[in-house]
Amino acid sequence: MNVSSKRELIGNEAVVILDTIRRLNRRNAVDHLLKMVNKTHPADLAIIFRHLNTDERRNIFNIIAQTDIVGYFLSEIDQAIMLELVEDLTPQYMVSIIKEMDKDDAADLFEALPENVANEIRKGMEKSDREEVDELLKYDPNTAGGLMSPDFMAHDEEMTVGDAIKKVQEYSEEKEMAFYLYITHGPDSRLSGVLSLRELLMHPPYRQLKNIMNPKVVAVTTEMDKGEVAHIVSKYNFLAVPVIDQNYKLVGIVTVDDIIDVIREEASEEFLQMAGVGKDQEILLKPVFNNALIRAPWLFATWVGGIVNILIITSFQVELQKVLALAAFIPIIAGMGGNIATQSSTIVVRGLATGRINMNALGSLLFKEMRVGLILGSFYGLLLGVLAFLGYAEPSKLGLVVGLSIFFSMTLAATVGTFVPLVLRRLEIDAAIATGPFVTTAIDILGVTAYFMIAKIFLTL
Repeated sequence: MNVSSKRELIGNEAVVILDTIRRLNRRNAVDHLLKMVNKTHPADLAIIFRHLNTDERRNIFNIIAQTDIVGYFLSEIDQAIMLELVEDLTPQYMVSIIKEMDKDDAADLFEALPENVANEIRKGMEKSDREEVDELLKYDPNTAGGLMSPDFMAHDEEMTVGDAIKKVQEYSEEKEMAFYLYITHGPDSRLSGVLSLRELLMHPPYRQLKNIMNPKVVAVTTEMDKGEVAHIVSKYNFLAVPVIDQNYKLVGIVTVDDIIDVIREEASEEFLQMAGVGKDQEILLKPVFNNALIRAPWLFATWVGGIVNILIITSFQVELQKVLALAAFIPIIAGMGGNIATQSSTIVVRGLATGRINMNALGSLLFKEMRVGLILGSFYGLLLGVLAFLGYAEPSKLGLVVGLSIFFSMTLAATVGTFVPLVLRRLEIDAAIATGPFVTTAIDILGVTAYFMIAKIFLTL
C-alpha cells in the first residue's frame, strides 16, 4: 500500500481532526467517518487514538477495518491499544490483515499478541507467509535480525545491467526500499557488493554487475544489537543496511524508517530511566495502579537517601542547636550538588549512546568534568559564601563554611556523576540507570555530610 501520498498532520490540525472524528462518531456518521479516515495518514490516526476512550476506539477501528490501511495502522499504534483493538477480531480476519503487511511489521505484531492468539492466526496463513514470519521471529526483537525485512533487491554478480534493470522493474513493487541493489555470489547468496539504482542506470546494459559494484559494502550481522545498527546507519547516512548471517549470507535489510523508530525508542527509554520512571514508553497508557508499581522501585532510592540524610542531620543535632543558621543552607548545598551530578551523568550517558566517548580515554573525560566542577563550585561557592557572610553576622566564619561546602559538593558531584555511568558501562550495565534518583541521592548524602564536617572543623563545634 502506498501511504506516502496521504497528508501529514501539521500543527493544531491534529486537534481539529480529533474533535471532528469524535463529533462524527457521536452522530454515527459512518460515511463521513470513512472519508475522514481515508484522508488521514495512518500514523496520525495512531496518535489520535491515544486521546479516544475505549468505546470511541472500537467504533472508529471498525471503520478503519473497512479500508486498506488497517495493517499499516496496526503497525503504528501503541502496543497496549493494539492489543485492545484486536482482541475481538477473528483469526481469519487477522490473517487477511497480516497478508497485506510488511513481513517485519507482521513479525512485530505476532511478537505482541498472546501466544494462543498468534498460533490460531498462524494456522490460517499461507505456508510461504508463515515461514517468512517464523524466520523473523527466531531473532531477538532487539537485534538486527528482529528489525530486518526479508523483502529486498538482490542480484547475482554474473547478471548484466540490462537484466538487472528488467528485474527491478518487475519486482520493485514487491520489495522494500529498492534504493540499493545488493550483489551476491554463489548458491548460498553470499553478499559480495552493493550498487545504487543511479549507478546501475549509468552503465551499458551488457556490463556485468560484478564489474561495477562496490565490493566494500558495510553490513551488520543478525545478532547485532539494534542500537549498534542505528549507530552505523546514522554514521554512514544509509537509507538501508544489509543483514548477513554467520556464513555471510544475505538474509534481509534494515531500512532507515525502522532505524528512526529505534533511535526514538532508545532516546525515550534513556529519558524515562534518567527521570527514574522505568523505561516503559507506554507508561501513560497504563492503569493508575500499574503506573504506580512501575515508578515505586525507582523512588525507593530517593526514600532511602532521605532516611540516611535524616540520620546524618540528627547526628549533628548538637551543632545545629549551636548554629541554627546552618540549617538554612542545607537545601541549596544538596540541590546544587544534585543538579551538577545530573548534568554530568546526562552528558556522559548521551555521549556513550552516540559513540562520542572513547572508552579507552576515560581518565581525560573524568579529569575534564572534575575541572568543570571545580570552576562552577568556585564560582557558586564564592557567591553563596559572600551572601552568607553578609546575611549572618554570627558566626563570622559561616560564609567560609558555606562557600567551601558548595565548592566541595559540586566538585565531588561532577566527578561522581561522570564516574558512575562509565563504571556501569564497563560492567555492561545500562548507564542510564545511574542518573536520576541514584546519583542525585548519593550526592545529597555526601554533600550534607561534607557540609556538617566542614562546619564542625571551622566553627569548632
